Amino acid sequence: MAGNQNQTPIDYDKIAELQSFKQLSKRKNKFLWTLTAIFLIIYLLLPILTSFTEILHQKAIGEITWVWIYSAGLFVMTWGLAHLYVSKANSYDKEAKAIIEEYERGVNK
Repeated sequence: MAGNQNQTPIDYDKIAELQSFKQLSKRKNKFLWTLTAIFLIIYLLLPILTSFTEILHQKAIGEITWVWIYSAGLFVMTWGLAHLYVSKANSYDKEAKAIIEEYERGVNK
């Protein structure tokens, strides 16, 4: 804890002004909005397709209809998107750490 007394406090406003941070933020937001749109579109298709069409009411395997398969697919999709988000978030965390290091090198010059 005593080692922290000699460190310069991080000025997050200055970090936010760095071009590398702006690029990271833009890429991250684009990824998150795309992921959100994919999730909502696929998720909201279930009530639309079951209410207004007969597509998912057809038998797929024996007595199991496509509604059940689509619904199970939503669970798979949710887990898949969560896994994708976590792996992408880890890469964003590494980039953020590099940006903070870039800031600290600039401050210590």
